[in-house]
Amino acid sequence: MKTMLTTFLLVYLKTIACASQNNAIHQSVTIAFYNLENLFDYDDDPLIFDDDRTPQGRDQWTEAKYRRKLNNMGRVIKNIGSKNSDHAPAIVGVCEIENEKVLQDLVRTQALAPYRYAFEHFDSPDRRGIDVALLYQPHQFKTIWSKKIPVFIFDRIHTSRRIFTRDQLLVYGLLSGEPIYILVNHWPSRSGGQEASEYRRQKAADVTKHIKDSLLNMDPKAKIVIMGDFNDNPDDNSIKNILKAHAKVKQLTHDNLYNPLAKLYAMGYGSLAFNDRWFLFDQIITTKSLVHSPKTSWHLMTSGIYNPPYLQQPDGPYKFYPYRSVQGGRFTGGYSDHYPVYIQMIRERPEDLVQPLLPRQAAQN
Repeated sequence: MKTMLTTFLLVYLKTIACASQNNAIHQSVTIAFYNLENLFDYDDDPLIFDDDRTPQGRDQWTEAKYRRKLNNMGRVIKNIGSKNSDHAPAIVGVCEIENEKVLQDLVRTQALAPYRYAFEHFDSPDRRGIDVALLYQPHQFKTIWSKKIPVFIFDRIHTSRRIFTRDQLLVYGLLSGEPIYILVNHWPSRSGGQEASEYRRQKAADVTKHIKDSLLNMDPKAKIVIMGDFNDNPDDNSIKNILKAHAKVKQLTHDNLYNPLAKLYAMGYGSLAFNDRWFLFDQIITTKSLVHSPKTSWHLMTSGIYNPPYLQQPDGPYKFYPYRSVQGGRFTGGYSDHYPVYIQMIRERPEDLVQPLLPRQAAQN
């Protein structure tokens, strides 16, 4: 299996700032998404199905295991995109988190505490009790507003029965002074089979498209980042035909979206594996304005899948798969069944307007 999963779409940047001849410097910023694979605390919540993640549950989920899981997630988040940048991600979308408490505990881990991450989060009606959220470094991203958008899906046979899933999280803010929208998703799973469940993801895609269209109608040049675990690949109908997200820049129009990670999928790479096949359910998709933008404004530089050796299953039948934290009810000490994905953007700014950032090495691994 292929294990090198980083691609460079435009240019290679080793440091976050380099001097140019006109007394300007190039800033870069990392935006990431990570499925944290059932990041639950160890308390039993009677309102959700979290019984497995309790000390008496199937996973025997104790405080010690929870703390180790938190520290593992913090280590990964801090280092996403580290091949091309000396700085931790400015923005990280996450999914499969239980509640606000686990987010508070996550940003306080040793790896993340120096960056003082804040977050946006709303409880979703998902029956498993898992939500999406957005982590961000406040000195780089200033939230103006955020809201959740529900996804209404009904069973095809019992048409009055709602199928509860995760809400979509829309956050609007300023990324180092520039307006940007971030939409965090976790679309319905393939439970029951890909074809039988496809209509659920198509419904979620309709909601995402409606949000995107509404924002572009207000501002045709709006910079929008759509991220998430879509439970579909770049070539599936929900992504390719409903969202109209494409791998080629030349296919971009006002209505189309750019999917930089689609090229990786076409080459056989993925963010999760099943039955010796790679899937790329985790994607970050952007509007045209983040591709064709003046050099003084944020624009896409590179994208990738973060999968260093420590995130890979070290041995056994699942060698090179993502090293998940629980396998068959047994705690492995691993991380997640998904690899994180990321994009990095760049812009040119006058040197006196650029604030210094905390390097990764200032925080312990």
